[in-house]
Amino acid sequence: MEASIQEVARLTGTTSRTLRHYDAIGLLEPSRVGDNGYRWYDERSLVRLQRILLLRGLGLGLPEIGRVLDREQDESAALRRHLHWLRSEQQRLARQVASVERTLTARQEGGRLMAEDMFDGFDHTQYKAEVEERWGPDTYAASDAWWRGMSDDERAAWKARTAELATQWARAAESGTDPGSEHAQDLARRHVAWLSSIPGTPGHGTTPVRAYIEGLADMYVADERFSAHYGGEDGATFVRDTLHEYAARHL
Repeated sequence: MEASIQEVARLTGTTSRTLRHYDAIGLLEPSRVGDNGYRWYDERSLVRLQRILLLRGLGLGLPEIGRVLDREQDESAALRRHLHWLRSEQQRLARQVASVERTLTARQEGGRLMAEDMFDGFDHTQYKAEVEERWGPDTYAASDAWWRGMSDDERAAWKARTAELATQWARAAESGTDPGSEHAQDLARRHVAWLSSIPGTPGHGTTPVRAYIEGLADMYVADERFSAHYGGEDGATFVRDTLHEYAARHL
């Protein structure tokens, strides 16, 4: 099987320009280039592209995707992990749909709401497979044990701290703060300290790992679930640029 760059762009919903960029940075080379300059992709390159798109769906930046592909040479094992995550996500979304439907029915018909039904599919373990895919099972296990070991008051304080930090990021972005300014860099310092305080994260208890901070910053822009916390794409871009600047200076 072989497909032209135009066919691949159409089938994947991407653009020929993006595919050429993937080639330029060494992420995805075409299997051959015709005499007319057209790029063609065989089965091997198409499978690699599928893995790239799946990892993009997890919110990984292109440099991190390249590292994951280089590290995970066993293609079948990697695809099985992806499949497991997709099925888990499918089940989680189905549970949330059913939960919201039950809530809507109860509210419209005057039925009794049950907390167990309302929050089915909303537990924090929904990201287990995703965290393990990105940073390994030990990372998830350590952070999960830490979270479960908290009291209700401690969890509430942690969420409040997280929300306050996100609010300050959004305000700084809205006011046009320079990512390299003292105020922005102080936010970055607090953000990195917040991340490194979570057991299981790369560099926990010592100096945070630069690649981890930069990869996470890229994810804030790439993944809408995270960019929403910072006021949308523009706010998330400000956070990313500020964290990259901080990492270059201090990590």
